[in-house]
Amino acid sequence: MTLIVFPAIDLKGGEVVRLAEGDMGRATVYGDDPAAQAMLFAEAGAEHVHVVDLDGAFAGEAKNADAVEAIVERFPGHVQLGGGIRTRAAIEGWFDRGVARIVIGTAAMEDPDLVKGAAKDFPGGIVVAVDA
Repeated sequence: MTLIVFPAIDLKGGEVVRLAEGDMGRATVYGDDPAAQAMLFAEAGAEHVHVVDLDGAFAGEAKNADAVEAIVERFPGHVQLGGGIRTRAAIEGWFDRGVARIVIGTAAMEDPDLVKGAAKDFPGGIVVAVDA
């Protein structure tokens, strides 16, 4: 069995943050350069990084696209992205930009056919998140 560690970068307003108990009003800022944070993980040996567009998760569409694109451009490994990805166009757009895996949460509950179709068309590229 192989263990893969996915260090996480949560994005809010273009910054690297961690929320207290999922509360958007209680964010601790850890940095203002998400791509630099991804590179610190890479330098520590990470081959994967998990990125969440927190603003996008709450809005239902990408809100930190520039930060995500900067991470994808600089991080030498695989980027897994979640947060507000709820349409086929969004899924395809992120794959076209170099994201290796898409995490779908809300859309998996609201539109299971979207997930089924995407999983069929992008084998191994779709993850369903169940947050509780």
